[in-house]
Amino acid sequence: MSRSRIVMIVSGFPRRSETFALHELRALDTRGSLAAIFATKPGDGSSLHPDGHQILNKVQLLPAGSPVEQAEMLIDQLDHRALTGVHGYFAHTPAEVASHVAKRLGLPYGFSVHALDARKVPAGALAERARRAACVIACNPDAAAVLSRSGARVDMIPHGVDIDRFRPAPFPPREPVRLLAVGRLVEKKGFHILLKAVSRLSFPFHLRIIGEGPERERLAAAITDADLSARVELCGGMTHTELPDEYAKAHIIVVPSILSGSGDRDGLPNVVLEGMASGRPVVAGDVGAIESAIVDGRTGMLLPPGDPSALASALETLVSVPGLCETLGYAGRRRVERDFELGACTERFCQFLETVYV
Repeated sequence: MSRSRIVMIVSGFPRRSETFALHELRALDTRGSLAAIFATKPGDGSSLHPDGHQILNKVQLLPAGSPVEQAEMLIDQLDHRALTGVHGYFAHTPAEVASHVAKRLGLPYGFSVHALDARKVPAGALAERARRAACVIACNPDAAAVLSRSGARVDMIPHGVDIDRFRPAPFPPREPVRLLAVGRLVEKKGFHILLKAVSRLSFPFHLRIIGEGPERERLAAAITDADLSARVELCGGMTHTELPDEYAKAHIIVVPSILSGSGDRDGLPNVVLEGMASGRPVVAGDVGAIESAIVDGRTGMLLPPGDPSALASALETLVSVPGLCETLGYAGRRRVERDFELGACTERFCQFLETVYV
């Protein structure tokens, strides 16, 4: 039994797109290191991951308020409990709440940084937050780079993918070529770029886009305007129970990520590792930390973000070169087995926190 008893402060929980949080929190709980989970705001209301119910009873939603007010509510609850640390699972509000709680209770605190959460905090405040932390964990090189000027030590521990849930299956019949994109329907995912790209393709194809979000109406209108309704389908959101079959039915996974107008960008999206684990070639925009998994031409294809011509050309190449889909898919699977296997990644995460918060 672990001697660590860690309070985790999360943001909206649960969220369908943040399966990495669920995996790591469940692993801490299994090891006996998880004392409690507090969420600073509600989750997204979507269907739970198949394993979500095992951790949900540990989650307590904090009443709405400022980080200081939420911290005060927590201090009253935690004051007499045997704890060894408080960890903010994101760099913005959760880390701020964790900092206040830990200071008042005389405990060490730290935080994790993923992508947009770091960019929600002014640079000076983020640097100070990092300097006072017992640990700062980044899940990818892009997130680590945001903190590189703070002077704080940043440990990089990647999120993993369940290679038993997402595993290779035989490719479907070749015509039409089946393209798959998965993600929230928001600007940074670049689905509007994808629609421009597929309108230029010379081969028969069918594209499925899985996800929900504020860009849905815009994308639906673009599909109609480009006369793509017979070949492009907006499928809505799906759970992790449904997704493996979607990957198995696809030939190519497309991740057309871009830098949004607000400066938001992906870190390392779930779909990249899931597609690679499923033995499918992944074609992606070279933003954030996607390059930490995809080596262009070896474990997938990386493209200039926001360039529909380059994306269309890459798809044409994958379809025209015999065996290329299979070669890249096989290499991608080997890469995630070696560097992103879920059990190894969560074990590393848990051991690190238990060492810091002993």
